[in-house]
Parts: sequence; structure tokens; C-alpha cells
Amino acid sequence: MEYKPNILVVCGRNKKRSRTAEFIFKNDHRFNIRSAGMSAKSDRKISENDLNWADLVFVMETGQRAWLLGLYRHLELPKIEVLDIPDEYEFMNEELIDLLIDRINNTLKIVYKME
Repeated sequence: MEYKPNILVVCGRNKKRSRTAEFIFKNDHRFNIRSAGMSAKSDRKISENDLNWADLVFVMETGQRAWLLGLYRHLELPKIEVLDIPDEYEFMNEELIDLLIDRINNTLKIVYKME
């Protein structure tokens, strides 16, 4: 069986961007995916377990990467990639889906040589 990396997608509240990413990639055979938010009001708040599980973390904004690096500096964190997708889309918005598919797949091609 081939290796399947664990991918964690993080945004502010896990209501729109990261949840959309998890939804559209949940049946992708190339990797395992879960999503989480950084806010206490998140549907699913990020935890140390999420970060220990993940081989690669996607955040939506540069500030979110800095926040994770600061808050979890005591952990050996996985690679954190910034997707650069602003919080201006609703859950499952078509443009958001296109951005997520394009940017996540491009990064996976580079990091894991996935097609």
C-alpha cells in the first residue's frame, strides 16, 4: 500500500474555507484530510493532536501561519503552506473551490510529486 500523507487545512473558524477544502477533497485517494479553525468559536478547533497527525498543514493567510508557529512552538510542526485565500467566500463557493483545488494540487505536485 502506498503512503498517504495526512493533510490538515486550517482557517479562522472552520466554517467556510477549510471546511470547503475538507469537503471537496474528502474522497481523494491520494491523501487523508481534515480541517480545523483557530478561533474558540470554530466548529472544530485546532488541537495539538491535529498537528501531530498532520504531515502537511495548509493555512489560508500568512498571519495564520505565524499564529500556529507561535502558539505551538513547543511542538515539532509539519510543513505549513500558505494558500493566500482571503476570508471573502461562503462555504462551497465556486470560485473558492477552484482556488482550493488549484493551489492545493499545485503544492502537492511540488511537495509529494503527486499528479
